[in-house]
Amino acid sequence: MPIKALIRTIPHYPKPGVMFRDITTLLKDPDGFRLTIAEMAEPCRGRRIDKIAAMESRGFIVGAAMASVLGTGFVPLRKRGKLPAETIGHDYALEYGADRLEMHVDAVERGERVLIVDDVLATGGTAEAAVKLVGATGGEIAGCCFVIEIAGLGGRARLERLGLAPFSLVQFDAD
Repeated sequence: MPIKALIRTIPHYPKPGVMFRDITTLLKDPDGFRLTIAEMAEPCRGRRIDKIAAMESRGFIVGAAMASVLGTGFVPLRKRGKLPAETIGHDYALEYGADRLEMHVDAVERGERVLIVDDVLATGGTAEAAVKLVGATGGEIAGCCFVIEIAGLGGRARLERLGLAPFSLVQFDAD
């Protein structure tokens, strides 16, 4: 079964007009989950990647599994106030408000190559915040990987303006 077929669509969540792409149905399928991680890791093999940084919360699942497969460290990027040690943060705008992404100040060393991983690329605001946060520590962005890309919401273009070429396994149109 193709990966895309294992992703559930929930209409009008979290607000009317939004078609939410839910990867929990993909995660519960052992073959689908294993295939997802293998296919996301494949383009990264042979490249220097020191750490994977992934966004809370579904990004943690995919990012940690990829870190294990690729033999890299893992850096959790969390919402404000969730990490126990000293943090560095980056504020960013959402379509309906603002948020903040944080990581421990000692999570990424200057010159380390970091792959950004999340479940969905939509408008690109969270991904851009992750890129800027890692860059603020002196880390270098090795790339950005997503399970899903929602086409037409500007996320790809936003990352391309930063000189990045995001990779995604499956694509859905913005509905």
